[in-house]
Amino acid sequence: MRKAQIQRNTKETKITCSINLDGSGVSNVSTGIGFFDHMLELFIHHSLIDMDIKTDGDINVDLHHSVEDTAYAIAQATTKALGEKKGIKRYGFFYIPMDEALSRCVIDFSGRPEFIWKVKLGLEKIGEMDTELFTEFFKAFANESKCNLHIENFYGKNNHHIIESCFKAFAISYRNAVEADPRRANNIPSSKGIL
Repeated sequence: MRKAQIQRNTKETKITCSINLDGSGVSNVSTGIGFFDHMLELFIHHSLIDMDIKTDGDINVDLHHSVEDTAYAIAQATTKALGEKKGIKRYGFFYIPMDEALSRCVIDFSGRPEFIWKVKLGLEKIGEMDTELFTEFFKAFANESKCNLHIENFYGKNNHHIIESCFKAFAISYRNAVEADPRRANNIPSSKGIL
């Protein structure tokens, strides 16, 4: 079983995160940000990982540190659980419709960080969460896990639906990328022999 646990403590946040890449979608999420918790629960459910994550952050200041540092923690746990990345598929991509919205995510656990975000939202907040923080979440994940992460929304009217389609597409792309590839056995999926 590919599991990891990390603790991340700064002056702004205290986070514990445990992950099982070979889980069944069981989540225990607490960040103090309702809509963010909802998106993380969807991510866990659809990626079929198991994850416990608790974030105590300075949300009295604003939500930025909690969202960004939660992404760092998830990325660190993912990287630790993947180890040398032997036998994984490495790449994942998926399109997700959410009612009138359609989004796509493409991911490559390449060892090189790159982030592309082509999502336009018409609101400043969804629930209590600033919509600009979704960019910060995914950017932090890409940088910390050293993956290529491309997320694009093609169309949609409802901002909740647009973001939910992005998180679900991310979930299944992540799931596909970290899954074991039976044809690779214990080989690293790179012609260079290292990721």
